[in-house]
Amino acid sequence: MSTAPAEPRKRKSADVRRQEIVTAAIEHFAVGGYAATSTEAIAKDAGISQPYLFRLFRTKRELFLACHELSHARIRDTFREAAAAAAPEARLEAMGKAYAALLDDRVMLRFQMHSYAAAADPDIRAQVRARYGELIQEVRRLSGAAPEELWRFFGSGMLVNVIASLDMPTVGDVEEWVAVWERT
Repeated sequence: MSTAPAEPRKRKSADVRRQEIVTAAIEHFAVGGYAATSTEAIAKDAGISQPYLFRLFRTKRELFLACHELSHARIRDTFREAAAAAAPEARLEAMGKAYAALLDDRVMLRFQMHSYAAAADPDIRAQVRARYGELIQEVRRLSGAAPEELWRFFGSGMLVNVIASLDMPTVGDVEEWVAVWERT
């Protein structure tokens, strides 16, 4: 009986490993936030050692910021795709509907909410603030919306984040105040 030689294991590139780590990290940060998340647990879930994690991301903060970049790009790209598919006068509404569809991904929603909470760290605050500002400018560019329309759009978006985070639609039949909001 002949056995074929085992295929040599291919080493993953640093870029592939970075993506795997970011994917694992988002799940951990979504549950524990920035402060309570263990890089050791992230490394274990990514199938690497903690020292290797720190070779690819020098600090936990750097890893969190990489996760935030992915989260931001996801929202930005969703807005761009929605605007491209809509008539100019319907772009803002199309972007809102497309954003609402993103809220089904509870992990990414919770991570996004934790990114605002992590703004106590000055470096995280600077990046989150900058990306939020870029998102506002991108929506303005894509929609042509006036400042007061942008204010309502992003204010409503934050309220929708809270509603989705609290899973309020699932309790509308037992919580009267939720049912009233759902009707408005």
